[in-house]
Amino acid sequence: MMNQRTDRLVWDLDWNLLRTFVVIAEVKSITGAADQLNLKQPSVSNALKRLEDRIGRRLVERDATRFELTEVGELLYEQSIEAFGAISQLPLLMRGISDEVTGHVTIALASHVESPLFDRALAEFHKNYPRASITLNVLTSIDVARQVRERRASFGICLVSQRDPALDYTMVYREFFGFFCGPEHRLFGHHGLKLSDLKGETSVSFHTDHISDSLRPVALLRSEAKLDSSVVGVSSSLEEVRRMILAGLGIGPLPLHVARRDVNDGLLWRLPPYDRPPQIDIFMLTNPEKVLNRAEKALISGLQTLIAETPFEERVYDR
Repeated sequence: MMNQRTDRLVWDLDWNLLRTFVVIAEVKSITGAADQLNLKQPSVSNALKRLEDRIGRRLVERDATRFELTEVGELLYEQSIEAFGAISQLPLLMRGISDEVTGHVTIALASHVESPLFDRALAEFHKNYPRASITLNVLTSIDVARQVRERRASFGICLVSQRDPALDYTMVYREFFGFFCGPEHRLFGHHGLKLSDLKGETSVSFHTDHISDSLRPVALLRSEAKLDSSVVGVSSSLEEVRRMILAGLGIGPLPLHVARRDVNDGLLWRLPPYDRPPQIDIFMLTNPEKVLNRAEKALISGLQTLIAETPFEERVYDR
């Protein structure tokens, strides 16, 4: 019975009654407490009675000549002072707690993720939350998915060959791949080439350029063009595939929108096919089971909002 009353007291205690009691105890007078609280004396007397009824014990012994707190009254007064003292510190303590979002975001992404949308999300995130930090880990698309599934990455952006039912997928953008060669290649600068002109040429490519992997459309085109079956150089990094193309190791695939500047600068030469280039969709991967910090939530939400607000045709690069 006592436990039930104690539990009810904890949850049902009226802080206004407690505040009135503290003033009564300090001024040792119902009349004096009424004056200090700017209340009528009957209101203060009633408040004391209600508190005593709630607690089930007398708090004050008083008559015409004396005013004393009972033992329970003394205990309640001391604990009330402690409670009000702690609450009075809240404004000071809250000043030390910033509303700024802090925390770290780890993003796993494929190397050829080149997207103004993603760049804008990063820029807006840093502008809004300058105290948060970011790590970008460049991996193969398979490893991106693995890190997201294992909750080692906040989210991932990559190509997708097979969907993992444990993850959520949001399409970020669509890109198109083309074949390119460097200045030392015999086809550099030639116009009017046909796909058949690439027959037997050596090539370089990405690790995922296989019929069963995420660059399947590129692998199929390589087969159609009848390139030399021996790929002389592979990498999971776009920059390294580009390096091998520029060095003349062979023909290689690159996203059209990524290679555009090098083509304009005369460093790369676009090769067939010029029509219907292979298309690849890039996805954002998230794990619904991962517990996110405030920074992770903010960046993921910001990027998803940008994706939803941007028409699909604006998320198709160099059709």
